[in-house]
Amino acid sequence: MCDCGRYRKVVGQLDISVGKLGNAVKFVKNVVLGLRETEERYYLLVKEPKRFREALMNCKLRGGTLAMPKSTNTNRLMADYVSQAGLTRVYIGVQTQTKDDGSSHVYADSTPLQGFASWSQEEELQPNTNSSCVELLSTGTWAHVECEATMFFICEFPKSRRRGGGREPGHKTAQRG
Repeated sequence: MCDCGRYRKVVGQLDISVGKLGNAVKFVKNVVLGLRETEERYYLLVKEPKRFREALMNCKLRGGTLAMPKSTNTNRLMADYVSQAGLTRVYIGVQTQTKDDGSSHVYADSTPLQGFASWSQEEELQPNTNSSCVELLSTGTWAHVECEATMFFICEFPKSRRRGGGREPGHKTAQRG
């Protein structure tokens, strides 16, 4: 005969412990690490001044890419993140790509800028074609900036589709062979 009541009590206590652990992980992500997140991505503000190419590489080494605001909501989240950190501007993963038939803007993942952009009025009226990198201002607008300028930046990390949330940003996973 099974003493199921005792096992149910243990399972109930485990459920409570798992819930508390989940809350603790959320606290660490949001408060200690300072991460922001959407349904699909984590964002980390890196307070290490780097040139654009160095920022790209730094994000890649952390397992992500320079942040690519592809919607109004994501752009607002990033701008608020910058503002709440007491900063005025950061690099984002947008840059000018020059081709024979002119120039266009692409994201860090080489996809074209389509559907969403948040250029400042000055940029729309008179784009700075001499600067091929883009900064996000704390107001939520974008501006061209010299790629050799050093500034802080935001990295973006995809959330894993696995149950349990998957790996955290900035951590490498072990490769299996």
